[in-house]
Amino acid sequence: MYNNGGIPCSTPPSILDLDLAVFDRVMDVNVRGVMAGIKHASRVMIPRKTSRILCTSSVTAILGGLGQHTYSVSKSTVIGIVRSTAAELCHYGIRINCISPTAIPTPMVVNVLGQIYSGLDDARLREIVHNAGALGGANSETDDIANAAVYLASDDAKYVSGHNLVVDGGFTIFKNFGFPTPDQVS
Repeated sequence: MYNNGGIPCSTPPSILDLDLAVFDRVMDVNVRGVMAGIKHASRVMIPRKTSRILCTSSVTAILGGLGQHTYSVSKSTVIGIVRSTAAELCHYGIRINCISPTAIPTPMVVNVLGQIYSGLDDARLREIVHNAGALGGANSETDDIANAAVYLASDDAKYVSGHNLVVDGGFTIFKNFGFPTPDQVS
């Protein structure tokens, strides 16, 4: 089962302005929906003694400041749900993993960016997403997530459970201080 439900949100960037009604709505879908999916799938999967559950998180869950608080918190919680339920369900041969993609120019991402960068067409918004990548010579595409899902659902990943597979072209592996090089300092 691929537990891939989730909604974005439009909330102010400051925690001081957090709209708790929006927070509750996003948590209901992005967190409660994932938990409900796992609960109900488990009822069918436990008697079979084998199965796979995949969930979608996000790089916003593992690196602060990339998204709005509400969305980031909801996706961080998905990772916790996967790890917690994997600990129980592994005894029944059920593997649960999640995938944390970087920004991909999906309709949802393009729509959100269109609200931020009003006046830009979809092609330019997709270009902005692709230019934000870290891995030279490659762009994030939906096929990258599909391939990660195929791997995690396959027998090639038969001993992988409770894992968060980050598919981000190396985006979250580094952050530099931006110090000048020695020849730039006088």
